[in-house]
Amino acid sequence: MSDDWETSVKIGSKTRGGGAQRESVVKGKSALNAAMRTGSVVATEKKYAVGNAATKPGPEGQRLTKVDRSDDIVKVNTVGTKVGKAISSARNSPDSPLAKAIALREKADPKTVTQSQLAAALKVKAADVAKFENGTATRDGKLLRAMETNLGIKLTGSEELIGTPLPPRGKKGAASKGESSKGESSKGKGK
Repeated sequence: MSDDWETSVKIGSKTRGGGAQRESVVKGKSALNAAMRTGSVVATEKKYAVGNAATKPGPEGQRLTKVDRSDDIVKVNTVGTKVGKAISSARNSPDSPLAKAIALREKADPKTVTQSQLAAALKVKAADVAKFENGTATRDGKLLRAMETNLGIKLTGSEELIGTPLPPRGKKGAASKGESSKGESSKGKGK
């Protein structure tokens, strides 16, 4: 019992020779190098959502954060077989805008477009086009929109619209100008 009276209880960070160093964010190379020289534990983390806070964060960045934090195996978002089949059928059609452009350049009848010709038009590798046609490529909106314009079919949006022809591109506001001219002419007659 005498031991109980002689021992004292210390509460706080200085009880065991000081607390552990707090975690801090290092800004700049010099501070990082100084931390490495002292032998401190240095860890880096990638920020997925950087930039202006006012901009809308991308869903892919949120998904990558979810993948990073989870311990499970997360399936990669791929384009799917429906998009792949639509790309393949449009590429094999001589009616695609790219086939017509190649035929015009070569002064010949429109033929089917090869994967390498489509890849050259998109400025990617032919293997990437093959992955898209197989449906195993990761979803890339910019590349899919470029394929849409080159092949003349819809590849993004709802499932029902995939593979349908793009609407013809005309002059912007042609219908609205025609309506406004009718309205102006009726105003002029009233005066």
